[in-house]
Amino acid sequence: MEVAKLGSSGIEVTRVALGTWAIGGWLWGGTDVEQSVRAIHAALDMGITTVDTAPVYGFGLAEEILAEALARQQVPREKVIIATKFGMEWDDKQNTWRNARPERIRKEIDDSLRRLRTDYIDLYQLHLGSYDLERVDEVLETLERLVDDGMILWYGWSTDDPVRAASFARGPHCTAIQQRFNIFEGNAETLAVCEAEQLASIVRGPLAQGILTGKFTPESSLPENDVRHSWDFREGEQAKRLEALGAIREVLTAQKRTLAQGALGWLWARSEAMIPIPGFKTVEQVEENAAAMLP
Repeated sequence: MEVAKLGSSGIEVTRVALGTWAIGGWLWGGTDVEQSVRAIHAALDMGITTVDTAPVYGFGLAEEILAEALARQQVPREKVIIATKFGMEWDDKQNTWRNARPERIRKEIDDSLRRLRTDYIDLYQLHLGSYDLERVDEVLETLERLVDDGMILWYGWSTDDPVRAASFARGPHCTAIQQRFNIFEGNAETLAVCEAEQLASIVRGPLAQGILTGKFTPESSLPENDVRHSWDFREGEQAKRLEALGAIREVLTAQKRTLAQGALGWLWARSEAMIPIPGFKTVEQVEENAAAMLP
């Protein structure tokens, strides 16, 4: 499995990582814990060492599943790179709201460390893409204290905004910006900030939430407990994407690649800074994504 540096941090990460929003179940039709553990084990077996998660993914469940999977295989902590996030708060009715005040960050890191069964986080990311720029210094100061305390090694921001990305790059231990990017969408200016500032560009939505896997047709529909349930594949944006995918299918699937593998390859060709984190629920999905980076 090919590796890359996580920005200027010196940390080596696999060039394809695991995104765990879907296995948390929230907005993704529920979860199967045992199936998720098997999928993580399959990723480890194929050489993937890097995982991106967040407390709000299943309200702690995704972090807990990751910890359980690592524990069962007795993976040494230094052999896996864990990225998680902060900035979202919720209640017992699954209502969520934004909160990145210093005291909340302190509570979140404690909770994440407990759920992940570790004493440090490799990459800690602000999960609020449009957070108030006037409060950035407060967040950076809090994160630097967490670095000093040994609770995190490096940090970043999940934002598509180049101005916000540049503002975070001022932080001494900022090493990554997580942004949405795929064949259909992405902010080239934000990517340019990453390249200029030697930041990793961690890519969420690299498969356009499943469109680029080829599994949808004009007749497809999704259940109401799925974040994509409002998608209309017969008209509108998603219909246009299906049509566009048909036009580029032959290029993406050249040399016996699957559509998903071709879409991931396009990202790596677009920029060496990119580290896609495709989501997954099954062993088969993990194996397909991992194989995109194997010889």
